Amino acid sequence: MPQGVPVEYPIEVTWEGGMRYRGGPAGGPTLVVDGERQAAPSPVDTLIIALASCSAIDVVDYLEKRRTPPSSMRVSVQFSRAESPPRRVTQARLTFHVAVDSPREHVERAAQLSFDKYCSVATSLATDTELSFDIDLSPASAG
Repeated sequence: MPQGVPVEYPIEVTWEGGMRYRGGPAGGPTLVVDGERQAAPSPVDTLIIALASCSAIDVVDYLEKRRTPPSSMRVSVQFSRAESPPRRVTQARLTFHVAVDSPREHVERAAQLSFDKYCSVATSLATDTELSFDIDLSPASAG
């Protein structure tokens, strides 16, 4: 496909009552979103989960390609929102908790590449959201 040609991805969202919605790729797996945060994460929570999981996928993939797969990986996120509506996300700091026998520089490089180049969620948010990360590294045997 030529570069610059937009690719369309159909998504369907169905109201389930209250502030709950179920959505996903047309005909594919779905997830529930709840504006009240009772039955499921809120839409903003889901955005942050998408950011963390997208970056985690990239970091694990990078480490696996370097033949140093992590024995465990967890991402914790602290984020801030504007005080007035629409209360957009203004800042997100991800901490990658990685158990791996790999130099810290490799994990940092993986996270930076994810933020700058590979994670479409991070690159979509980066123009007006301050994104940063920390690395919490432990040996693979600790995972």
